[in-house]
Amino acid sequence: MTHSPTVLIADDHPLVLKGLHDFLIEKKHKVQWTAKHGREAMTLIKAHEPDIAILDIQMPHMTGIEIAQNIQELSLKTKVILITFEKSPSIYLKSREANVYGYILKEFALDEIEKCLERVYQCLSYFSKDLLPLIEIDESIDMLDRLTHSERNILKQLASNKSAKEIADEISISVRTVEKHKSSIRQKLNLDSKSATLYLFAYSHLKFL
Repeated sequence: MTHSPTVLIADDHPLVLKGLHDFLIEKKHKVQWTAKHGREAMTLIKAHEPDIAILDIQMPHMTGIEIAQNIQELSLKTKVILITFEKSPSIYLKSREANVYGYILKEFALDEIEKCLERVYQCLSYFSKDLLPLIEIDESIDMLDRLTHSERNILKQLASNKSAKEIADEISISVRTVEKHKSSIRQKLNLDSKSATLYLFAYSHLKFL
């Protein structure tokens, strides 16, 4: 890189803020700004456009995700890393929609922050390994977009472990049509031909159908 990336840290817990600041300074990172709440962080980001903003998700006045959304709307160059205790799929999805580059859990922050920064410096994303189940769910949700409305409806019926005949009777189509839909679903979702595999996928993703 042609310059040492500039960093802002924002957290409403003074000990966390100081601990992370001192750790990164000791590791020779260029931490130039700190903020104690979201509004202060957003003001500093708009004024200085740091390369990286390390933000607590839950802060007074403005959350880390709201700041990330504002950065996106304003087309600022600052890349966001979120630190949090949250392992919520909905928060993960919101952070992804807001173009967040990094998402690390506070209990692992000092262990992971340097690797996270290194990745983000290279315009690559980094997410805590404990978030992998959320990422896998998210990727599966993306895969569901490949299905037609009829195929999603069939998959929803399969989540109740219904037979092809029961599904055919319920939605007034032929058993052959149900089987054709099932075959298409397997192909689009890269699932094997075992009936249990399709049922387990449908059951575990029912709330997204």
